[in-house]
Amino acid sequence: MKTYQRRYSLLVVGALLFLSGCKLMRPVEQASGIKTPPAFADQSDSTGIGSIQWRSFFQDQQLVALIDTALQQNLDLRMAAQRIEQARTNILIAQGAMLPAVTGEISGGGRKFGDYTMDGVGNYDTNFSDNIDADRRLPAPFLPDYFVGLRSSWEIDIWGKLKTQKKAAYSRFLASEKARQAIVTGLIAQIASSYYELIALDAELNIIRKNIILQQSAVETVKIQKEGGRANELGVRQLTAQLLNTQSLEFEIQQKITETENNLNLLLGRFPQPIARGTVQQQTFAQTVATGIPANMLKRRPDIQQAQLDLLANYSEQQAAQLAFLPSLNITAFLGFNAFKSNLLFSPGSLAYNALGGLVGPLVNRKALKAGQRRSEAASLEALYAYNKSVLNGFQEVSTSLKKIENTKRINDFKTQEVEVLQQAVATSKDLFLTGYASYLEVITAQRSVLEAELNQTEVQKQQFLGLIELYRSLGGGWE
Repeated sequence: MKTYQRRYSLLVVGALLFLSGCKLMRPVEQASGIKTPPAFADQSDSTGIGSIQWRSFFQDQQLVALIDTALQQNLDLRMAAQRIEQARTNILIAQGAMLPAVTGEISGGGRKFGDYTMDGVGNYDTNFSDNIDADRRLPAPFLPDYFVGLRSSWEIDIWGKLKTQKKAAYSRFLASEKARQAIVTGLIAQIASSYYELIALDAELNIIRKNIILQQSAVETVKIQKEGGRANELGVRQLTAQLLNTQSLEFEIQQKITETENNLNLLLGRFPQPIARGTVQQQTFAQTVATGIPANMLKRRPDIQQAQLDLLANYSEQQAAQLAFLPSLNITAFLGFNAFKSNLLFSPGSLAYNALGGLVGPLVNRKALKAGQRRSEAASLEALYAYNKSVLNGFQEVSTSLKKIENTKRINDFKTQEVEVLQQAVATSKDLFLTGYASYLEVITAQRSVLEAELNQTEVQKQQFLGLIELYRSLGGGWE
């Protein structure tokens, strides 16, 4: 009989293992990620600007002070820190699942058995036994039940399911830290961009005010010319209209400065206030820009590292979902005092304990487990595609920024020459107008052209700085 029971038990365990494990599939391979080119276009340097610490990369000390303030007070960074703490608690939860759970219990209850049931007849008959004393006689008809003690449950991680869940939680935690680093790099780039936009607006405002002075002089000149009979009212009105248009531009720029300052203060986590800043002339621009090799960018960019860690987490979660089909070994136990009379609850004879272990595996209606497996497979593929997309996006940003720096540098050279020529044209048109060899329309055209050219040159210089900042960020610089 014992041999038969042993064979039957082994047969049941074998069936559980076979039926639970026959549907396991291979998790999504991480090695199927996108293959990157060996180098960026026209770049052979092994070390790029992304490895430069941001305090050394930005030379303007007023900008450095603003970045310091933002890293301490920015609300997005503070929220990211709390998300890291949330991810950390998931690791503790996963660790706790691998250990026995012990709970304290104080309970009381009771039951009245039917007179014509096995329990009812058995309890009634027991009280007539000569083998029990008065303390052991069962109360009738209501049978109380009191318990004070400890209960424990423990799932033995025989297949590594709980371990892979812990590994997934740890990967999520690391990914949350990379997400915070990505916010840091984006924040530094955003502050630097806003700062350079602000000083560019200051330069535009100075250009407009300088041109207002020139146009006011032209209006006064044409009025004198009119009084002497060498000009007419039409010339006075057109030059005055140009002056009024330029004066309106001054207030448009002032409004943009206010908006940019307020947006920058928001990034700094403070209420609107003036921003201390330098000038365009004080800024320096690197003549050569090194990007390094793509492998370094993949290691440095926090968003790519975050996507890779998400891929690892989904890989572990997919493994755990597949291991859920295998039988689990569960051990339950309790230790305490149990009695049907309250005055006898803590007597030595009321001491009770129990331990039970068993394999439990899904056999029928495993739709929930299959759904979890499919969901984890889809999430793993999504994480793989997200990683590939982040790599492609990184290369696109580096390539675009490199070309932007190169092209804006060339544009700026031409714009500098254009401004010099147009400034000479303004002076020439004024001299010719005074001698009667040029009309007021030529003076208006020359002044308008030099104003537009100077504003365009300032915009190009700003785009040079923004391109360098974007390249620095796209190479993974700024989070250290």
